[in-house]
Amino acid sequence: MNAKLNILCISSVVVLIATNDLHACTRAVYKGPMQTVLTGRTMDFAIDIPANLWVFPRGMERSGEVGENSIRWTSRYGSVVASSWDIAAPDGMNEKGLVANLLWLVQSEYPDFEPEGDRPGLTIAAWAQYALDHFATVAEAVEALSLEPFVVVTDFIPGTDKFTTVHLSLSDATGDSAIFEYIDGELVIHHSSDYQVMTNDPVYEEQLAIRRYWENIPGTVFLPGTNRPSDRFVRASYYIHAIPQTDNPHLAVASVFSVMRNVSVPYGISNPDQPHISSTRWRVVADQKNLVYYFENILTPNVVWLDFENLDFAAESPVKMLKLDEGEVYAGEASDALVASSPFVFQGL
Repeated sequence: MNAKLNILCISSVVVLIATNDLHACTRAVYKGPMQTVLTGRTMDFAIDIPANLWVFPRGMERSGEVGENSIRWTSRYGSVVASSWDIAAPDGMNEKGLVANLLWLVQSEYPDFEPEGDRPGLTIAAWAQYALDHFATVAEAVEALSLEPFVVVTDFIPGTDKFTTVHLSLSDATGDSAIFEYIDGELVIHHSSDYQVMTNDPVYEEQLAIRRYWENIPGTVFLPGTNRPSDRFVRASYYIHAIPQTDNPHLAVASVFSVMRNVSVPYGISNPDQPHISSTRWRVVADQKNLVYYFENILTPNVVWLDFENLDFAAESPVKMLKLDEGEVYAGEASDALVASSPFVFQGL
């Protein structure tokens, strides 16, 4: 479907995007020797999805942004996140090495939210941020989120008849992993350190079935090469284990980036019959051992990163931003280029 739709962001910027499924992302966790753990992801989207990097300190007062019955909390941990239009945080890592990624899942169906009900609500735009603010490990997150302390609240993308439908992946510095999905209104959690790879579709149970099938076919003999989510899942699953096993951070980061580029969708590629296949807009590799967050925008010629040793996450320290959404170009460690900024507001109801 080629019709274009208006999206009104909080900043009142109007963005035109294609309808139907918008994301087509891939995420993979690398586990090397000496507790080396890195998580890579691609952000694939139908149009450019401007991102800035944000440094959030501990002690931030947050709201679920869905009205009076919003969950409220104070952040326990500082984090670095990549924003989308400065209205959502689809990706980030906190100071304990917990990484959160949001990927599109068209089958998602969330529970009904009652504005005057017993359970508070949380805008889907802040779902990943809630995890980064609260948890040091995947096990902590699984224990707490399985109690469903809030209702994830999605809504029509402004000006459209399309809901935001995503699933959440978490990984931590031990290499543990979990995927959180809402299927038919019920929370489904897949928790295992073996769950290193996921794509946007299908539901994760079916992705595991794909993995079991392809485990019997050596990757050196044949790998599926299309941009379809199932094919990207197979390639990422093979290559994340085939790349060098090393505790050299430079080689590990380069190796994970090479996997994420292998499963990226080339720029400008689109298929009206398969709208879930969208060009890769940016890539992230989060080094969870050394606490460095690497970001690559495909329209700029190099990688920028933030080393957590150079960041101040103390409560009352300022929120800072690295502006990237207008083609700014940085190379290497860029903490000196951060500027104090008012935090963006998560889009809600």
